[in-house]
Amino acid sequence: MCIHQLLLIPIWKQKSSRGDQPVIWDYHVILLHRSKQGQSFIYDLDTILPFPCLFDVYSREAFRSDEHLRPDFWRKLRVIPANIYLQKFASDRSHMKHSDSSWRMPPPAYLCIETSDCKMNLEDFICMDVRVGYGDVYELSAFVPHFGVK
Repeated sequence: MCIHQLLLIPIWKQKSSRGDQPVIWDYHVILLHRSKQGQSFIYDLDTILPFPCLFDVYSREAFRSDEHLRPDFWRKLRVIPANIYLQKFASDRSHMKHSDSSWRMPPPAYLCIETSDCKMNLEDFICMDVRVGYGDVYELSAFVPHFGVK
């Protein structure tokens, strides 16, 4: 179980951005795809950047750098192989509700995602404790050079 501290993730170039200000997410999901030629692309449904976007462009424009941010805003990213994500991820959308069970925002029209074993394990996917969940956790300063142009 993750002892979850609230991490706030600033990302620029989002549809809900105001001017050149970042959107501050509590978590954000993107798809990272590395082509057979070794080029990486980001698929972000919330960006105003091209879709897909070259990894290096997305990193420069949307992630920017942690160096000018307070340390409590420094980003970490959990990289999960697609097959594991598709097999294991489950969400009953309880994180989208107020304590009285009313919706914070209207939920998506599609059914909740669940597996044969689980109805809710979102925390395993958004927790940045390396001992919890699936995949690998990177600090932004390691993530960008690892997946960027070599």
